[in-house]
This record gives sequence, C-alpha cells and structure tokens, in this order.
Amino acid sequence: MTAAYETHEHDVLIIGAGGAGLRAAIEALSQGVSVGVVCKSLLGKAHTVMAEGGIAAAMANVDASDNWRAHFRDTMRGGKFLNNWRMAQLHAQEAPERVRELEQWGALFDRTENGEILQRAFGGHTFKRLCHVGDRTGLEMIRTLQDRGVHQGIDVYMECTITRLLKDGDRIAGAFGYWREQGRFVVFKAKSVVICTGGIGKAWKITSNSWEYTGDGMALAYDAGADLMDMEFVQFHPTGMVWPPGVQGILVTEAVRGEGGVLRNKDGERFMERYDPKKLELSTRDVVARSIYTEVREGRGTEHGGAFLDISHKPAEYVKRKLPSMYHQFMELADVDITKGPMEVGPTCHYMMGGIRVDAESAQSSIPGLFAAGESAAGLHGANRLGGNSLSDLLVFGRRAGLAAAEYAKRSMAPAIDSSQIGDAERQMLLPFERSGGESPYAIHDDLQGVMQSFVGIFRNEEDLRRALSEIDKLKERASRVHVEGSRLFNPGWHLARDLQSMLTIAEAVTRSAVARRESRGAHSRIDYLALDDAWGKVHNIVVKRADTMTLVETPVLEMPDELNQLLAEEGGAK
Repeated sequence: MTAAYETHEHDVLIIGAGGAGLRAAIEALSQGVSVGVVCKSLLGKAHTVMAEGGIAAAMANVDASDNWRAHFRDTMRGGKFLNNWRMAQLHAQEAPERVRELEQWGALFDRTENGEILQRAFGGHTFKRLCHVGDRTGLEMIRTLQDRGVHQGIDVYMECTITRLLKDGDRIAGAFGYWREQGRFVVFKAKSVVICTGGIGKAWKITSNSWEYTGDGMALAYDAGADLMDMEFVQFHPTGMVWPPGVQGILVTEAVRGEGGVLRNKDGERFMERYDPKKLELSTRDVVARSIYTEVREGRGTEHGGAFLDISHKPAEYVKRKLPSMYHQFMELADVDITKGPMEVGPTCHYMMGGIRVDAESAQSSIPGLFAAGESAAGLHGANRLGGNSLSDLLVFGRRAGLAAAEYAKRSMAPAIDSSQIGDAERQMLLPFERSGGESPYAIHDDLQGVMQSFVGIFRNEEDLRRALSEIDKLKERASRVHVEGSRLFNPGWHLARDLQSMLTIAEAVTRSAVARRESRGAHSRIDYLALDDAWGKVHNIVVKRADTMTLVETPVLEMPDELNQLLAEEGGAK
C-alpha cells in the first residue's frame, strides 16, 4: 500500500537554489514556461554564499590587457587541458556579460576610482580578474538572483529533498521527494529537469562544505542512467581553518592571498618560494594545497597541523574593508585578530571538478530532458578549478541550462509517470523505519568520512584506493540495513539515512575513477604515478550504471580547433 503524496506540475523543474539553480530559473521564466525550484534548505541558504572571493570575468577594468582569450588560456592550463574546451571558451566569452547583467539587477560590487567594477588577483589567473563585494561575493550573488527570481514569480519548494528522478521511457518525467519537516511525500511532474545541487564534500571529514553537500544531484542522475565524468578530481582548498577543532575546515577565502596574504611555516619561512617561486601564494589551488600538506608532513607545520597565513602587514583598516567576513570569522570563532597576527590554515575538501557529463552548448546530460549546471556538472574545470571560476560558471551555464530546458519543454508533450516508480520510491524511503536491529546512519557516515579522508585525500596510491573501495563495499552493506527511530516528523536520522545512499554512490565513483587514472594531474595526485602522462591527458573517465553495477569506461577528450590550440601556445596578455 502506497503512502499519500501531493503533486505539483511544471514545465521545468530545477533542483537546487544556489547560483546555478536561480540563474537557470530566471532564464527559463523569461522564456514563458512554468518553473518550479526545489531546495533542500531554505531559500537564500545555498552554499554559493561560501564562494567569497569573487566572480572571474575578463572585464579588463583593472588590467586593460585582459580579455576572454587570456581567461580561456588560464582556465585550460589550470585544468591541465582536460577541460571541455568549448565550455571553457563559452565561459570566458560570456562571463563579462553575465556579471554586467548581475550589476543591472542590483548587485553592489566594489568599485574602481572611476566607478567601474573593481577586480582583484586570484590564484592561477594572469590578470586581476575577480569582480567582488569585499569577501562576501557569493552572498551578494544569491541576494541579487533571489530578489530577481522572486519578483519574476518562481515557485519555490523549500526544505524538500528529491530522492529519485522519474522517467517516461528514456526521457525525464519529473521527480519524487519528501518534505523534510513533516516527512510527507511529494511528486513533481515536469517536461525537463535541471540539476544544480552542488558537490559531495560531506563524504570527507574535513570539509568547507555545508550539510547539504551530499552528492544528491550526481547520484540522482547516475541512478537514472546519466553519465558521470572525471569523478577522480576533487579539489582540496588550500586554506580552511584548523583551530579550534569545532571549526576545522571552514573556508578561509583565497581573497586573503589575493589581497597580499603570505604563507609561512612554523619556522617563519615563506615556503611557497620552494614550490612555485614565480606565482608564490597565487599559484593554483592544487599546488598550494599540496605544498601546505608537504610542509606539515615533513615536520614544518604549525602546532595544530597547518600553516600560517598572514595579512597583518597590511593596514588594519584595509584588511577590515577588504576582508570583513574573514576578520569577523576569526575574531568570533578562533579569538584571532587577523589585523595583528596570522591565521592558522590547512587544506579542506572544497569542490568537485567531476560531475554529470553535459553538452557544452545546452548543458543537457546523456538523458533527454535532464540538464545540469554548476558544481554538479563536469567539463569546464578539467583537472583543477581556478578560484573565481565557480561563480562565473554558475551564471554562464545556469543561464544556458535554463534556456535549453525551457526550449526542450516547449517542444515536448507532457510525460507520463508510471505509478510503480512512485510506489518503489516510497518503499525505499520507508524501509529504515521497518527494519529492526540495524545500525545508526550516524555511525556509518562517520566511518565513510574517515575512509575518504584517510585513503582518498590529497595524495593517493593504489593500495589506499583499493582499501577504500573495500571499505566502501562494507559500508554499502551496512547502509542497506540502516535503522532509524521515531516518526517521519523532524527526523534528521532519516534524512541522513537517505543522504548516505548518495554519498556512498559518489564516493565509490570518485574512488574507482582515482584507481583507474594512473598519473598525477591537477587535483589528482598519485604518489605511485607522480608524472603527467600524455596518454591519460587524452581521455576522460566515465562512470555509468549498467544492470545495477558501476562501470568505468574511457572516452576521448574533445579535439580542440587549431586556432584555440595556437592561442594556448601564446604567452602573456592580449594577442
């Protein structure tokens, strides 16, 4: 017997209300279709607010030599040429217009003396390219997009978790989920669905990610038959808080280094001179994270296992004006005045370069009617993301996904949903209440975080990765018997029991892909295969579901046109 559920119907359903989801909703609404936005938390609480440093866009307001070609070149080089070149090109070309659009909608950027949007330096970028609002840029983006969307009339379904995508044959037909507060089930019928659910950081013990980041969107797409790509590439941000323990992993924005912050070890050495003497603290994130990790491993780390990041050589008022959130964060959480002394920082699991495989132009996945944008989609960043490219990614491909999803919905008939899909989704959600004697989801989650932190971290090797796969198999077995107490009302244990399924699926995808890629490239560092391998630079790892089994296949990297190849060979600024 199936439980009661409510039904809502839209032309386009967007799962996730961060920057990508809101930008997709705004664009789809502008095409005259009905749009629904589902979010796991409250509107305005999306993880986009944690992207503090700025939006990367070659506007040339500070460095006149900057242009889209330089931005494209930086993005491809940062991603070790594993990027989808067309996505990188579109991103570099369209980002300035998306920022100007955001400004027109009311975003209050910091300004140059002549009134243009101010831009700052960031790691891996040749020029000062990051448009910012102090160190609260993501918050301003969400505020602006939310205000625009609400005034346009988007329908928002808050505190609702989607647990399954529904299909009509091979095409998408909607989604099944539940209200987190009451535990009631809900079905959304839709002609197209856009996944904008972010990453998978909560599978690691030390992470900058919030509780929502459990890999839901990627797992939903995988279970529905979509391809996942480049899952081995997980970015560890170089600078998360390391002390006190209760705040370990909370992000310390790259803007600190962009504004002149210096990294030193316990001996006072500016150690980045050893690892990247040219770019120093503004090297790419993978290089800086591995450098800090190496300093700690070789005994030159701080008391609590990190490095010192110091901006106190700048005037106090400058620091408070440019980095107000960081000043407040360290004062409140660590009792440290960053205008007078250093911060203690270390690497933290931060961002997923891999994700749902999508078409560059339309952001459509391998399933008709299913689109993805933002961190849940793969391709733009290749093996390593440059700071600031995440926010412009949300704007550029959020817009493209919303436009393509609306166009798809306009030319599609309303899909039919087989009631057996809904019945099965309900049964799966109720099973944890019906079991007796099973484990708590909290114990399994804690063990998963320990496995991923220990064996699938900054440095990897075959033995550790194989052990991780073995442990994940055991955790999957334990999770299949998970038991929760109480009712469906206000039950966080039940929520976690469902989130575990997503985290275990994506953790396995990451680990299997990491085993397969026998080289070191970008954020994927194999201590048993230290060098870049040209052969591996020509293929993507694709994860697909075949007969309930996770299968790994290789697909060639898209060949780049000659004119872009020539552009990549150029050095310096505008050409």
